[in-house]
Amino acid sequence: MNAAHFTSNDNDTVATKFLSNVAEHGDLIALRMRRPDGTYREWTYRQYADDVARCAAGLLALGFGPGQRIVMMLRNRPEFHILDIAAYFCGGTPVSIYNSSSPEQIKYLVDHSEATIVVVDDLEYLARVSAVRAELPKLKHVGVLGSEAPVGVFSWDALMDHAPIDLVKAQHASEPGGLATLIYTSGTTGPPKAVMITHRNVVASGVSTLQTVAAHPKLANGLAGVRLVSYLPMAHVAERGTSHYGPAMYGHEVTCCPDATQLGLYLREVKPQIVFGVPRVWEKLYAGIQAAVSGDPERAKKLGEAVDAALGLVEKIQAGTATDQDRATYQFLDDVAFKNLRTLIGLDETFLAVTGAAPMPRELQLWFRAIGVPISDVYGMSESCGAMTWSPLDVKPGTVGRALPGLEVKLADDGEIICRGPSVFSGYLKAAQQTADALDEDGWLHSGDIGKLDDDGYFSVVDRKKELIITAGGENISPANLEGALKLIPLVGQACVIGDQRPFVSALIVLDPDVAGAWAKRHGIADTSLATLSRNPQVIAEVEAGLETAMANFGRVERVKRVSILGNDWLPDSEELTPTAKLKRRTIMSKYKPEIEAMYATTLAPPESVIAAQEAERVKRG
Repeated sequence: MNAAHFTSNDNDTVATKFLSNVAEHGDLIALRMRRPDGTYREWTYRQYADDVARCAAGLLALGFGPGQRIVMMLRNRPEFHILDIAAYFCGGTPVSIYNSSSPEQIKYLVDHSEATIVVVDDLEYLARVSAVRAELPKLKHVGVLGSEAPVGVFSWDALMDHAPIDLVKAQHASEPGGLATLIYTSGTTGPPKAVMITHRNVVASGVSTLQTVAAHPKLANGLAGVRLVSYLPMAHVAERGTSHYGPAMYGHEVTCCPDATQLGLYLREVKPQIVFGVPRVWEKLYAGIQAAVSGDPERAKKLGEAVDAALGLVEKIQAGTATDQDRATYQFLDDVAFKNLRTLIGLDETFLAVTGAAPMPRELQLWFRAIGVPISDVYGMSESCGAMTWSPLDVKPGTVGRALPGLEVKLADDGEIICRGPSVFSGYLKAAQQTADALDEDGWLHSGDIGKLDDDGYFSVVDRKKELIITAGGENISPANLEGALKLIPLVGQACVIGDQRPFVSALIVLDPDVAGAWAKRHGIADTSLATLSRNPQVIAEVEAGLETAMANFGRVERVKRVSILGNDWLPDSEELTPTAKLKRRTIMSKYKPEIEAMYATTLAPPESVIAAQEAERVKRG
């Protein structure tokens, strides 16, 4: 691998790194997009750069230049990558916002960022922008992808219909300390904050990440040509780093998946070698496998036995203590059980699987590692431009790894994880007090997470400081750990633990629609709607039985004593979940207050009376 990849200098920006990558890997496939007929259109890095040059020319013709910002509301598609990089060669800053943004949210984000251009994916997105355009005096131009656009809106084809600029001459239009992007937080506790990420932050994060994985035997020639699928929102720092900045600097092959619900199809077709997913993605893959084998009890039993046998073997193999017999045994298990599973879900060529952005149950991570998916947990945040800790080559399940090269990570006196280094952000836009709260005078970023640190330097995340539950009895309890355990109950898709200032711990439960539907059919239940299943005595009994097992490893006062099964689904980017499937606790507590109060109607009531009270509340609410 080129030694220059492992370092950066003070003059590096995303634009200069992109040009170096194009010079080195110009003939490699950079971007891929699936056509309706199932074939793929492909761009080499040289073609990618040519489109960037034409796009930059189009932006300059619109008056876009240094210090200006362009807001993008785009699906995961090649045009996003081209437009985002093109902005750098104009000296501007691209800003992605979530595609679910309402007109009022769009107004706030465009106004707060002072964007002069907005580009959207389609006419439906355009309608939301148009509804507030008159209230945005600094917004000069609006564009939409495609060849046709309404009056007053430019089309993608028109933007690209320019002679290409000279990228080499334009590469220093952006400065290392200049803004590479603004990452708007999900805003679950008030208006979203704009995290200011500089080019220096992005380059430093890319270098430290590369140093972390460089010793992997599959990466002897670097990351160039390594396949991955882009499907999570580009408004999130994790997806930007994984499938945009990383490839732009190091030459990965990115297949764009514009609809995350189609990820399963893309995994099977692309066979990605690196996969990043929030825990919910891995939970859905796990649930799909369990649903596929549950119809054959003997097959399900054999898979469970194979996984149990493999758990210890995988640990020995990683530690280098496995005997020839251990390796032969695991190879046998892999041949007869695990290879087909990995092929079924499209992970048969994956050599780096990563989970992050929210807690993942240790048991689920162990399960994937047992079947040969080398999954590791990464920890970071927008304010650190991605990863703070990650040890993918020496995984200790249940932890989020050691500090990345070039970063200082430690625990503060109160147990909070804090970080300092070149990838730490420069502050929040127009929010001096919030910046001061997050960054202390010595440059330490305060994460807001309570952590643990073991003797080997591995960090574990206990929970958010503000989300720790203090029961009426004064016990401090981590809801995230309990929620992770609850989601291992096969029928459960989501869980939100309740208990702050309460006499005992309870939880709101949401059924997994795929698993619950398949389970219901096997048990002769005709109506498989979530509303009906949530009230079905068989389903309730199954969840209650799973609850006992899920809570077995927790102390008496920690255990969830009572659950309320809701009759709807919680989807990413909804009232209940952020786009990366984190719980919006405040909203949940308010929206489901009647269900919560019903669980505490009497501390001595049997589950049946709680269910009756919840049913009465449902009837009253219609």
